[in-house]
Amino acid sequence: MLAASAQGLDLARLLLDLLIVLVAAKAAAEIAERIGVPAVLGEIGVGILIGPSALGLISLGGERGVSLGMIAEIGVLLLLLQVGMEMDLTELGKVGKTSMFVAIIGVAVPFAGGALAGVAMGEPGKTAIFLGAALTATSVGITARVFGDLRALATTEARIVLGAAVADDVLGLVILTVVVKVVTGASVGVGTVLGTVGLAVGFLLLTGVLGVGVVPRLLRFVQKHASSGATVTVVALAITLGFAQLADLAKLAFIIGAFMAGLGLGRSDQHERIASDLGAVGNLFIPVFFVQIGLNTELSAFTNPSVLGLAAVLTVVGILGKLAAALGVVGSRADKLLIGLGMVPRGEVGLIFASIGLANGVLDRDLYGALIIVVLITTVMTPPLLRWRVGTTSDESSASSASSTGAAALEPAEGWLFVTGGQVQLRDNPGAADSLTLALRTAAMLPDVRPSAELLDWFGDHRNDRLEWAQHNTPALIRLLRSDEPRAWRFLDLTGVLERALPEVAEAMGRRRADISDLDPAGALRFAVVNRLHSLDVELGFPADDLVIAALVVDVCRDSAPTSDCGQSLLQRLVTPADADRILAVVADAGLLRAGVRNPESFDEREVLQLATHLASAAHARDAYALALAIGPLSRWQRDMLDQRQQLVQQLLDHPEYVGAEATNLAASRRAAAERLTDEPAVIDRLRFAPVGYLLSFEPDELARQARLVEPLPRKGIVRVSVTPEPTPDLWRIDVACRDTEALLAHLATALTDSSLGIVSASIATWPDGAVLDSFVVAGKQRPSARELAGVFEAGLRKPLKVIPMPELQISFDNEALPWHTSCVVTGPDHPGALSAVSAALAAAKVVVHTARVSTAGDRVNDRFTVSDRVGRKLDAGAMTRVKAALAGEKPTRRLINR
Repeated sequence: MLAASAQGLDLARLLLDLLIVLVAAKAAAEIAERIGVPAVLGEIGVGILIGPSALGLISLGGERGVSLGMIAEIGVLLLLLQVGMEMDLTELGKVGKTSMFVAIIGVAVPFAGGALAGVAMGEPGKTAIFLGAALTATSVGITARVFGDLRALATTEARIVLGAAVADDVLGLVILTVVVKVVTGASVGVGTVLGTVGLAVGFLLLTGVLGVGVVPRLLRFVQKHASSGATVTVVALAITLGFAQLADLAKLAFIIGAFMAGLGLGRSDQHERIASDLGAVGNLFIPVFFVQIGLNTELSAFTNPSVLGLAAVLTVVGILGKLAAALGVVGSRADKLLIGLGMVPRGEVGLIFASIGLANGVLDRDLYGALIIVVLITTVMTPPLLRWRVGTTSDESSASSASSTGAAALEPAEGWLFVTGGQVQLRDNPGAADSLTLALRTAAMLPDVRPSAELLDWFGDHRNDRLEWAQHNTPALIRLLRSDEPRAWRFLDLTGVLERALPEVAEAMGRRRADISDLDPAGALRFAVVNRLHSLDVELGFPADDLVIAALVVDVCRDSAPTSDCGQSLLQRLVTPADADRILAVVADAGLLRAGVRNPESFDEREVLQLATHLASAAHARDAYALALAIGPLSRWQRDMLDQRQQLVQQLLDHPEYVGAEATNLAASRRAAAERLTDEPAVIDRLRFAPVGYLLSFEPDELARQARLVEPLPRKGIVRVSVTPEPTPDLWRIDVACRDTEALLAHLATALTDSSLGIVSASIATWPDGAVLDSFVVAGKQRPSARELAGVFEAGLRKPLKVIPMPELQISFDNEALPWHTSCVVTGPDHPGALSAVSAALAAAKVVVHTARVSTAGDRVNDRFTVSDRVGRKLDAGAMTRVKAALAGEKPTRRLINR
């Protein structure tokens, strides 16, 4: 018992530690990115803050520290898996010799310099080697972010740095594999190093063959035969763990196995599903790793002169080593200083080196703290230096661009672009005004060819030119959307065309980038709603261009600020004002259709008719339905509900007699049939101006009878009542005709409750002259007396209405389920007077009730109302709050309501 109790306490403490770490990490990352600092630095900083050396909220001693460390190990495994999945082996094969030279020098010089510095500072050989290895890593994601912000990704310098980064990642991980094996061995010798290199290369070759040749086929087999889509993700995780275990058996760092598994998974057809599922898990575990780095850092290290001295030496060596990488630029006029600065920042791999060194006892706390300082300094200092240097070169390129623009020639008959040797080449000297057209043409060609260096240089020279979207470019954009080619969008992003011509799309891509180290995350370069729309073409037909643009609006604007006019702004560029209004209507109505599936009782005839009338045409309804399906997955029952509701709407829209203003519509037919049942002119006029929803709710004989009840319009305070039996035994229809007055439904419902009549349903019809007909279906053993009920109603109307609190009832509102009104649903225990209480609460908040449907299942009510404010608008948040407060009996809204 005591052991079980202790285990329970340990688990509870671990869960509390995990809660603190996750909340602190997320808060720190948000704050860091808002102030322009990489999120990883915020996570490290908050780790120091909550760790043993500061606030002491997290302890690293005993089992707690071990358990948290294990979670951090899972995080780093998932981090390297992501790195591997994002590594494009074809891109590695295309890295030019200049980028390769830059990468090799950028790894070799810091490695040698760090090792020599370690020896000079009196460190043992293993430690010196490890320090050198830790300085080799480059966090090029920070550099790419700055280049992107300055629209300089297409420049020669950016291409060299980003190309070097691909090779740098692989070289760095090979060094990590070898160094960890060497420094954790018994001795360091030539034989040990050579043996370790051979083992590491053999492991990389073996797992590379398995990952690239076997893993994609295995996942394809699993996808084909599995009954659940999640099975593929589970198998992918199992493959990752298996590769990590192989690395551990080979006495190599287990994260190398995760990286190699990522290479294989990234080449599979299922990589997007795997990246999405495991990315969600990584968002939880990876921050724990970075917070753990901070937890292991002694705050005193930042004030310790010896640690600061070590950090200063290593920082200088690391910076000079990366600046020396620019010596690899041969035969190019590229800015060598800019390339060197782009290689300076350290990042995730450097932090992994530091953590492994500390865990294996190769680094002590002082050296560990010094490496953390190196990472922090190089990461923070690089962006402003890059901005300064890019700004300097931008002035020069702008002047060059201006001079070349004046000499621009007319487009040759053969066109500006041509393909040779698998590359898109530029013919002659286009002007800046041709940038957008050339970018779209090039992007359309990219699945089969690559842009040449000269073409990229031209776009780099024109990166600061002003671009404005012209609507004749929209068809080219639609073709790109249909092609779903990430490289096309990467090219448009890289050249800065999107940011200048379609800033809404560029901002959406920026929001979708999960991490600043992601150079080419597939999710940021694809449009999920557009792709799902095209996947429906077998079921719904090939989508029209306007529908594709509507899907783009949803993709781009759904995560934008609620107050932004993202959709309107984007459409203003792409289409005419009339087309923009139509597309925005499709987007809004797709949301309306999806909102309707949340309520299983959304098939009421009047609500479906209201929806069909709002959609107005069968073509518009089909577009809204297709977009509603494409917006996101639905459960099976939700899809069935959406399909059934759509079928009902289409049936109405395919028959003009049900909707529209034609004289032959269903409402007019019922009205005409009711008119034939009477020869009284006043009754006929009453029917002629009756609300459409009311005409659709009753058969002609009932309409005629109720119109006679209304005519002539009763004086104020006078009520006429008729009672007729319903087909179901012990149910009676009570029709009430009177003049409209405030809180009428609440007064009538209260009177019925006081008369011991249970209300089953209610409907309301009003006329412009103030006439009202409320129709109730009530339950009772005996037929109610119409005369007695009229007296009860009239007496009730003369009394002030008291809001009766029923806090046990739950009331919810939905402004998306109906096109014109707010849907209101009340659930809870079936108490006498529930309708009276709810209608009184609605009246207290100045809410108008248009329809009411009361239903009871067992001992619970499920009442549904359609409501609006006094001028017919949907309810705002304030009105909803007032209704809830009145029903709950809260004092600010609990009051008497007079007639």
